[in-house]
Amino acid sequence: MTTPVITAWSAVSPFGLGREAFAAGVASGASAVARLEEWPVPRQRVAPVPGFVVEEVLGRKGTRSMDRVSALAAAAAGELLAASGRHREVAAGERAALVLGTTAGSSKSMMDITRDTHTRAMPFHIDTPRIPNAIMNSSAAQCAIRHNLKGPNTTVAGGRAAGLFALRYALRLLDSGRARSVLCGGAEELTPDRGWLEHQADGPGRPTALGEGCSLLLLEPAAPVGGPVLAEVLGVTLGVFRDGEQDAALANCLSRALARAGVTAADLWAVSPALGQGEVRLEGLAPHALPGEEAWGDAGAAAAPFQIASVLAAAEQDPAARGRIAAVLSADPDHVLGCALFRIAKEPGGAHV
Repeated sequence: MTTPVITAWSAVSPFGLGREAFAAGVASGASAVARLEEWPVPRQRVAPVPGFVVEEVLGRKGTRSMDRVSALAAAAAGELLAASGRHREVAAGERAALVLGTTAGSSKSMMDITRDTHTRAMPFHIDTPRIPNAIMNSSAAQCAIRHNLKGPNTTVAGGRAAGLFALRYALRLLDSGRARSVLCGGAEELTPDRGWLEHQADGPGRPTALGEGCSLLLLEPAAPVGGPVLAEVLGVTLGVFRDGEQDAALANCLSRALARAGVTAADLWAVSPALGQGEVRLEGLAPHALPGEEAWGDAGAAAAPFQIASVLAAAEQDPAARGRIAAVLSADPDHVLGCALFRIAKEPGGAHV
């Protein structure tokens, strides 16, 4: 078996549009979270993608009824494919797959349609072009149509852990030969509708700020001859936890992931901890901790993809990362969690050998 690799990534984030904006934001150590007095939800600290107007970013064609989460995903895919001619050649067309993590699709679209059935003259007097947006896999489908992705098209729900679920699914597609490449990541929108849902679910006292965005990886089954490789994907380990046991379960998940990959805690260069997780220590070691929620807010299904992007961005600037292991940990309040391990390339943009 060959080891799947990451050859490119993109991000549309609270730091701005594009990979460069995200990398610069992470490197600066600044937070994109701000207080919006006009935000109608009691939790007023939010991290929106700045200046993201769908028609301005994607154009008017095909966007009249597009919801925000689909637009964020389409923009991230477009940015990755446009970054290099090789990217479009590899990541579009036949057997080019897309696996997108989500919480529940667009909560705004679902709530708008539900509201219309109760408030309009007849229950069926709803805005019909918006009906597809209320389906959970709408964003992935619209990305595939817009960017000519003709391989398997999959949506994986898992809240904050959805990005790792999607990565695990993408690895299976590559291992089985069902796809020659996979665009893999997660997307989440920031709307008052989602804000109220999170506010009611978590309680008014929870200080977490909400964020949004989309980040995608370009995965290939093996290092391309003469092509760039950013990291090898050593595996994804998933699990569950009980109330009050998140940190212990994450530590156990990380230990199992290291054992499965045949590496040790001493090989770790950095760890991106799960939202709300304490300091990560293994056998007395405390690996370098990378930015997370404090930088971009609670980005829901985009959280783990942002964490992976932050690993790749930081590794490009840190010589100590070359050839070493990075771990991304994620957990969702619905008691699922995961750990993904990556071996950073020995040379910046070069294949690990």
